Amino acid sequence: MTATDSFIEEVTEEVRRDRLFGYFRRYGWIAAVLVVLLVGAATWNEYSKATERAAAEALGDAILDALRAEDGAARAQALEAVGTSGRHAPVVALLLSDEAIESGDFTRAAEALRSVIDDDTQGELYRDLATLKLAILSAPEADPDARLAMLEPLTSAGSPFRVLAEEQIALIEIERGENGAALARLQALIEDSEANAGLRQRAGLLVMALGGDGDPV
Repeated sequence: MTATDSFIEEVTEEVRRDRLFGYFRRYGWIAAVLVVLLVGAATWNEYSKATERAAAEALGDAILDALRAEDGAARAQALEAVGTSGRHAPVVALLLSDEAIESGDFTRAAEALRSVIDDDTQGELYRDLATLKLAILSAPEADPDARLAMLEPLTSAGSPFRVLAEEQIALIEIERGENGAALARLQALIEDSEANAGLRQRAGLLVMALGGDGDPV
């Protein structure tokens, strides 16, 4: 490399360096802003996670404290104090209904279940479970047609409570004296792969009680 070539290369490198520094001076603030935004977003994300985690832990502690009460009535009252609104509402309401049933307060239990069923913002799983529980709870006094209307939507394919709803419908059919329909439904439950052993056994006993050839597992 000649002296001239070396000089030209040094000048070119210097021009490039000056141009780069010029870009930094002109646009460097953009990089600084981006860094601040990224750091701020990461900080806010961690803060939000910590806040949600703290709220969830506080809610869990409140529910556990409520469930430590001496009897069903006291536990139901404590659960009501936790609150039945927000994302945790269906869990608290379902627990509240169980405690109210245990204490014999069926009106409070039904109200708790209806609060879940009527809340369109809650997940379908919670609402279906509350519907099933309410249909069972209201069996002694509710009209069979009303209970049937509650249960039939739960028997669609893929419903997590399909077989339990089918069992309850069979009981309604027996209540109506529709033993043939009940026998067919119960026999189908015995052969249903989604039914657990306990449900198949109950179905088999009912079939035998109705004079059929039930084979409880």
